[in-house]
Amino acid sequence: MASFVLLLKDYEDDEKVIYRFGPNEQVMGKIELNKEKETIQEIEPVLNANNESKFYFDRAAQRLARCLYNENGQFPDKTTFES
Repeated sequence: MASFVLLLKDYEDDEKVIYRFGPNEQVMGKIELNKEKETIQEIEPVLNANNESKFYFDRAAQRLARCLYNENGQFPDKTTFES
């Protein structure tokens, strides 16, 4: 099964970054990555009849972890998870 999650940056400072995430721009939740503690939490769930919010959260979290660890902490304004 193919997966696609869109992530759009809402806010970033030295401590955290917040993204809206979901299957498209009309259906989105919010996710926060704390850069200092290296933790990720869901702020608002994705409300979508097709998949549970956890489906999108898990994939968005993977993408943010990749930004933190593999891309030297660079968080783009717009990114995706695709598989």
